[in-house]
Amino acid sequence: MVWARRAYQLPERRACRALGAARSTVRYQSVQAPREPLRARLRELAAVRVSYGYRRLHILLRREGWPVNRKLIERLYREEGLTLKRKSPKRRRSAVRRERSAPPRVINERWAMDFVHDTLSNGRTVRVLTVLDVYSRECMALVAGVGFRGEDVGRILTAAGEKRGSLPEVISVDNGTEFTSKALDHWAYWNRVRLDFSRPGKPTDNPFIEAFNGSLRRECLSQHWFVDLKDAQRTLQRWKDEYNNIRPHSSLADQAPAHFGGGGHFIPGPNRLGFSP
Repeated sequence: MVWARRAYQLPERRACRALGAARSTVRYQSVQAPREPLRARLRELAAVRVSYGYRRLHILLRREGWPVNRKLIERLYREEGLTLKRKSPKRRRSAVRRERSAPPRVINERWAMDFVHDTLSNGRTVRVLTVLDVYSRECMALVAGVGFRGEDVGRILTAAGEKRGSLPEVISVDNGTEFTSKALDHWAYWNRVRLDFSRPGKPTDNPFIEAFNGSLRRECLSQHWFVDLKDAQRTLQRWKDEYNNIRPHSSLADQAPAHFGGGGHFIPGPNRLGFSP
């Protein structure tokens, strides 16, 4: 309407008549309350969890008792200029097809693990071993170290299995040297765990751990500057606790992984984990 009036130098009445629009619609101004408390809380949550979109922020607000629907949060989210800009990943197709394995039906049926790299404040490279339960999406282990050997990976998996109650039947891995080592092969044999290797250069064969690593990078590693290895491990542990017990997961009907999989108890509110709301 504004463009038509400026382009053709028309008064409002004639412009509305030409476009078939009612003047009451053009002149309408909202009389709803500005919702400043809700806007302020939305900004606070978005400032702390900068990688969360309006959907996850809406879930957190509902948990706090705000009687709002998702569309309202989306509108306020856009009006406050909090919209995230994300790059669309390039899709590459392979001529070699791999039969997809049946999805797990219970917890501890299939795990997935991988490594993520980061840098300390002194420039030293640190590696993070990530272990995920594919069914419940619960993070089983998140350990930082300068270097890992096959026996180190086996020791971490044994500790995770003892805490969980049992080890999985299958663990999806890539072809890294730690995963193809004789030490981890012996560990898998004696613990009756099958290692399912992905095709070289095909991270899509292990998509669940790749998606988890992306969340870890976006929500934790890219937002913190680690002083040393101990500082990195403390931060990773705090993020792991929040991911398992608080963070809503879209694949789990917006539930937390520990609550969905039955491997833990749901902890309402962020203050217990040390993260300011």
